[in-house]
Parts: sequence; C-alpha cells; structure tokens
Amino acid sequence: MSHPSLGLPPVDLTAGSPAASARLLDQHARLAARALEVALDRTPGLRARYDEQGLTRLLHDADMLNERVAMSVAAGEPQLAHDFAESLAPVYRRRKIPMDDLIALCEGLRAAYPSVLTPVDLPAAGAALDAAIEAFRWHRRLAGDARKKNAFLQLLYKGA
Repeated sequence: MSHPSLGLPPVDLTAGSPAASARLLDQHARLAARALEVALDRTPGLRARYDEQGLTRLLHDADMLNERVAMSVAAGEPQLAHDFAESLAPVYRRRKIPMDDLIALCEGLRAAYPSVLTPVDLPAAGAALDAAIEAFRWHRRLAGDARKKNAFLQLLYKGA
C-alpha cells in the first residue's frame, strides 16, 4: 500500500482491471439502487430502522462503497476498500448505524455485480468487498455498535 507522505509512489490504477472499474463507475447509480434493494430484502427490520432520509443516505453510502470497490478493482489491490471501510466506521458509529447494515450493503453490491462484471473480473470485486466486510466485522465487535444486543448477556454484564 502506497502512502504519499512516506515518499512511496501513488497507487497505480492501471495495475488491475481498469475496464471493469470503468463499467462499475458507469453503472454506479443502478448498482447502488440494486444493492440497497437486496439489502432491504435480505435484512429483516432494515426498512423499519430508517426513514426516507436514512434510506437516501444508505443509497449514497452504497454508491460510495461501489466507487471504492471500483478503485480497488482498477488497482488490483483490495486493501483500498479495507482502508475506506476503516475510515467509515467512526462516522457510522456516530450516526448510530449498525455495522451489520453496512455488511448488508456490501452483500447487496456483491449480488448486483454479476450484471456488470465478467466472471473474470468478479473475484477482484469480491476480494475488495471481503476486505471491506472484514473491517466492518472488526468494528462490529467493539462496544458502542448500534446492533441489537443479546438480552441475556446484557443481564449478566449488569451484574443482576
């Protein structure tokens, strides 16, 4: 992973598959909408947790995730998506959005990609999504995540 302040060269966006990346960026609105639809279908209670403005934000978030995955596919480096997911976690914790919802958006993008990418390009996009999901899962385990907690374990932690 390059870092400009360390004197390393910038990321080469032609090292991976720039054509697949261009297809992802060309279809960004359709892919984000499809990812949100899949996430809403597969995750019970997701629609109930968010109002119209919240769903619009999730749609925008899916679009941003797609953009970063496209950059990862172009560079052939899944670490770009992982670093982006790491930087998103504090923002979503502040907005009280569970990391599980972001994982659902990533899985929605995974379901939407076969309509745009060739079978040769799908593994690179899947690796980038896996890297982002890994970061979200790591942040999910930290205290303060907005997911529903196990009631029995909460009772034990209270010391009742």
